[in-house]
Amino acid sequence: QVQLVESGGGLVQPGGSLRLSCAASRDIFDNMGWYRQAPGKLRDLVADITRGGSTNYADSVKGRFTISRDNAKNTVYLQMNSLKPEDTAVYYCTAKYRYRNYWGQGTQVSVSS
Repeated sequence: QVQLVESGGGLVQPGGSLRLSCAASRDIFDNMGWYRQAPGKLRDLVADITRGGSTNYADSVKGRFTISRDNAKNTVYLQMNSLKPEDTAVYYCTAKYRYRNYWGQGTQVSVSS
């Protein structure tokens, strides 16, 4: 079993920045990542990262968001810059462990003036 605890969401103005964190309850040897779900929409991949640091981003966030992880702390981060109203969503952390995907409880990110 893996527990994922997210933090760092909130309300920010367009053009602002937020940093999300997600701490896992055990060492994750496989991918970790972030998904988001806006009201009335499907949950979509934002970014993911391998243990070795290889990254993958959704086209809509390339150049604005950066995913990173600290393996010693079992933690993955999402630095979000130049935020837009369309980035508003619940952001979910995910980790793959023993062929199963685990999810955090979600953290709300709202971008509005």
